[in-house]
Amino acid sequence: MSDNKTVAYYGLPETVQFCKRCVISNQRPGSVVEFKSSGTQERKPTIEFDEEGICSACRFAERKEREIDWERREAELIRLCDTYRTRNGSYDCIVPGSGGKDSTFASHVLKYKYNMNPLTVTWAPHKFTEVGWMNFQSWIGSGFDNLLITPNSQLHRKLARLAFLNLCHPFQPFIIGQKLVGPRTSAQYRIPLVFYGENQAEYGNNIDENDRPTMQTEFFSVEPDIDQLYLSGLSARELINNHGVSPKDLNLYLPMATESLRDVGTEVYYLGYYLRWDPQECYYYAAENAGFQANTVRTEGTYSKYSSIDDVVDYLHWFTTFVKFGIGHATHDAAQEIRNDKISREEGVALVHRYDGEMPKSWMPELLEYLDIGEDTFWETIDKARSPHLWTKKDNEWVLRHRVE
Repeated sequence: MSDNKTVAYYGLPETVQFCKRCVISNQRPGSVVEFKSSGTQERKPTIEFDEEGICSACRFAERKEREIDWERREAELIRLCDTYRTRNGSYDCIVPGSGGKDSTFASHVLKYKYNMNPLTVTWAPHKFTEVGWMNFQSWIGSGFDNLLITPNSQLHRKLARLAFLNLCHPFQPFIIGQKLVGPRTSAQYRIPLVFYGENQAEYGNNIDENDRPTMQTEFFSVEPDIDQLYLSGLSARELINNHGVSPKDLNLYLPMATESLRDVGTEVYYLGYYLRWDPQECYYYAAENAGFQANTVRTEGTYSKYSSIDDVVDYLHWFTTFVKFGIGHATHDAAQEIRNDKISREEGVALVHRYDGEMPKSWMPELLEYLDIGEDTFWETIDKARSPHLWTKKDNEWVLRHRVE
């Protein structure tokens, strides 16, 4: 139980509860519209637990196994593809991704099983890892045309730095761009059908979101108003007036005008609505069919070698989620694999205890250089983001008040 005298940041539940089936806690935040996030104290939606102490992600995993007719869903996918499939060699869908296991699986199965002709589009990582760049090349080499959208690196670094200092969320500029790159390419190339991978609702957003095949438009489209748009915890207007950002350089980070998408007929679908999504199986498929390679070493912060390995800043992202919510990369991976019957809960708990919250030490010099901050500023920002209801100090070291058992 939480100490009643402690304060919960981010609007998180004051009492910490762990799912009885997986290892996730009720502190897990749901997906938010990032370009509306104006500060660290905004209330965040969190994963729901039922009266039996089971999280919504585990309940949806049950539905995937027992209730959803996947043959019927695949038939729906085939009808959707039949509606958009071209006969003249032009592109008939867009698949955003960086060549990780999920985007590789999605594009490959659409092209080679369902006879689509996807244009793949990549919102460049902040800083490719060596294995990430290699897998990106292997993805294209397995038979795909690709647009690599690389934003102004000076601005991208500035936004990542500000997002870290203001929100303890250095990965935000990438997340924003990744959500926008598919719809934006749809409008520019007049290709209305866009496929992303799985719906994040599978992992803890409102469970009812899984009943719709399309992404909510609020994640990528609004009526333009820079005074109501936020990047890195600052309004676009403030970035322009006080941080030397040119309005024309913000183009790639701003959501699409509703009218431009309506004119094309853009629809953004989740392939995971139609095909049963399993991250580990996506890895096996991508490795077998497109030369995807896991890292040669275990990812710091978790026990796997194949997830979130494209971007150097992604390693810091998982550490900051651990700091803010007490949920790190190992918790995320273990929760998924428990739900997919890859490991037991007992194994998951042991893995979380061993690896969750591990510092990405091997990447720190690069990260500090990329964010243009010193080590003292780094730790001041990290420690300021720790919610008192989750963290306490013992022997001058920060420790979590609650751990999954």
